[in-house]
Amino acid sequence: MLDFMHFLGEAGYEGIWGIVRSNMLYYLQKYRGGMGMSEIVTAYWESFAKERDLDLECPVAWAFGYGAEMANRLGALVVDGIKTASCAAYCVHEIEGEAIPVVGEYNIVLDGKNEPLVIIRYTEVELVKMNEVTRDFARSEGEGDLSYEYWYDAHVRFFTSELAQFGLTFTPDLLLVCQRFEVVEVR
Repeated sequence: MLDFMHFLGEAGYEGIWGIVRSNMLYYLQKYRGGMGMSEIVTAYWESFAKERDLDLECPVAWAFGYGAEMANRLGALVVDGIKTASCAAYCVHEIEGEAIPVVGEYNIVLDGKNEPLVIIRYTEVELVKMNEVTRDFARSEGEGDLSYEYWYDAHVRFFTSELAQFGLTFTPDLLLVCQRFEVVEVR
């Protein structure tokens, strides 16, 4: 099992958001398709799409977490079927103008070397208040000891830090974009 706190080290939640944010923005900008798309990512998607007769543009490619180690560990949890969900603060999507994932949409998850690890497809996307997230969803995120308590405590700290970057304050009824996904291809 993954202990999320292991990855925070001395930076803690307050310092880690800058790292997470900069890495996620880097991946999203670099791999959102078009000019910056890695040839490896593009070739992987084209092969996948051709085998399935899909006429879709290459989707967003990104890595979980911050840094190579975390991308590899969280990616391994996805490959192993332990991590099948993720969540984000809805207000951050709005502030950054980032689209909410759509059921059926594909994404490419990258490893720590920025190479394709898996292709996922969203199976469920819901807006849920943080204090109404179910134990089942918390477990599906695959973090720590898989308990709701671990998930809730870790996410309170994370979202408190994240929201502070935008001058916002965490409240227990923070609206989350809760996403479940399935792995459709492992590279």
